[in-house]
Amino acid sequence: MKSVTVRELIKNIHLKPIYGEEYLDRPIVTSEISRPGLELAGFLNFYPAERIQLLGRTETSFVASMDEGIRLEVMERLCFIISRKLEPPKELVEAAAKAQIPILQATSKTTQVSSSVTNFLEGRLAERSSIHGVLLDVFGIGLLITGESGVGKSETALELVQKGHRLVADDRVELYQYDELTLIGE
Repeated sequence: MKSVTVRELIKNIHLKPIYGEEYLDRPIVTSEISRPGLELAGFLNFYPAERIQLLGRTETSFVASMDEGIRLEVMERLCFIISRKLEPPKELVEAAAKAQIPILQATSKTTQVSSSVTNFLEGRLAERSSIHGVLLDVFGIGLLITGESGVGKSETALELVQKGHRLVADDRVELYQYDELTLIGE
């Protein structure tokens, strides 16, 4: 199963660890993110424990209104990124210590953080295929040239590069589906 560490996420999304730096090598195995409204209300029957939990202004306001005992019980099951430079509730820090989970802070709005994290994880966790061929950027469009060995793929690519186009990969091209409409090659 593919994974990305919390450390890699921090580096690529520019998040700030505010608790649990010793846990940054924990693996992330899914690109799905939760905004834990129902979970914070205590509905944990279908709780996706492997997902990153994203708290914004709405969620932190709700947490502040909860009874302290319930707050701690609910938070022991979650792993968090907090947006908008909001401070984590003390129960979250206690729960993170108990579960050995890092807490990360983002400066952006919650929707922007969600989008950035999802896009990064989708790209890194996507299933990849390796194809024998040459990949070029021709007028901003990916062009994949495939064929048997010796048919002239590299020579064709060289001609296109000499005309100002960009070589992306030669011989082995890694492909993955970024979203429903986008195929990425590298």
